Amino acid sequence: MPAIKLYAKRAYVGAMHGIGGLLGRLGVLRLLERKRDRRWAHWLRSLFAIYDVDQMIALDVPWWTYRAIDAVAAFLSTRPDAKVFEYGSGASTIWLSRRAGTVHSVEHDEGWLALMQNRIAGYDGIALTHMPADQNWSNDPRYQSYKEGYEGQSFEKYAKVITTTNQLYDLIVIDGRARAACLEAAQEHLAPGGMIVFDNTKRQRYLDAIARSTFDVTHLPGLTPSLPYPDKTTLLQRPDA
Repeated sequence: MPAIKLYAKRAYVGAMHGIGGLLGRLGVLRLLERKRDRRWAHWLRSLFAIYDVDQMIALDVPWWTYRAIDAVAAFLSTRPDAKVFEYGSGASTIWLSRRAGTVHSVEHDEGWLALMQNRIAGYDGIALTHMPADQNWSNDPRYQSYKEGYEGQSFEKYAKVITTTNQLYDLIVIDGRARAACLEAAQEHLAPGGMIVFDNTKRQRYLDAIARSTFDVTHLPGLTPSLPYPDKTTLLQRPDA
């Protein structure tokens, strides 16, 4: 079943890129881009940018729900010098750098890291750290991976990169590997009044990890850039924030 899902995903992405190329030649994408301030037009245009980081950067959007994007943008608008830590780099890295003081992103995939290093050229305040999967399988289930393509790998060092920075962060984004473990590590490095963004929280294992925290939780389900179905992003803040 996982193999079937992977092939179906690849087929869908390939089809959307093909259709997007055709619509681009017909001028339809340019029309949607001129109306991008309207949410429906932005979302419709983004469907053809799925897994295309350059298009997502051009659309100036991270891959969270639109409701979460709006909430985080409002949060950062009051903190122009915010320090951000991000598990998992991508279009969100650029989006955050345009709205915050510094962004430190940790990335496990060497090829993706090289691509992102090229994309962040010209942007100030972004630091990328490469932390690949651990060579040895962890006995701790918090760090074990069963995701397609990463089966049998573990990510303890990845989850703990934030502990080596000796900093507090105004915003921490969890959108990479071993997310439950990343949440545990992140809680001790969140500045007073700070916020944690935890993406794709329709997944029960992520909801279980969030339920174990002592933070105030706001679930923001809904429309998501480049996805044809709704997803959910969750924001966490300390009760005394």
